[in-house]
Amino acid sequence: MTDQFDKQKYLNLETYRKNSAGVKTPVWFVQDGENLWVWTQDKSGKAGRIRRNSTVKVVPCKAMGEPVGTWVEGTATADASPEARTHLIRLMRQKYGLAFRLFHLSGRLRKEEYTTLRIQLSAQSKL
Repeated sequence: MTDQFDKQKYLNLETYRKNSAGVKTPVWFVQDGENLWVWTQDKSGKAGRIRRNSTVKVVPCKAMGEPVGTWVEGTATADASPEARTHLIRLMRQKYGLAFRLFHLSGRLRKEEYTTLRIQLSAQSKL
């Protein structure tokens, strides 16, 4: 099920507002086994929406969000623990190299708080 995410750089992540309206956001991601992981600001809209409603849909995409695969349902959880952040920073550095290092450094200079989003894909879900 995760094959379509192999060698992809961007993921379109759809989260849901309180009124059930979907919000699609293209993001960098890494794949670690059967899980997809996203690095985001702790107070971002997507992190807040996931804390209220863990249901998500994802699809590999181009930089501007244009899908290049099939939408898949999943469940996301936000984890701001030091262990989760350290694990994801290592994976993001491996995948995105200098670009992520610069992104991460700029966030640290601005004293931003970050969290990880772990996405578990539903076993039989292809939309």
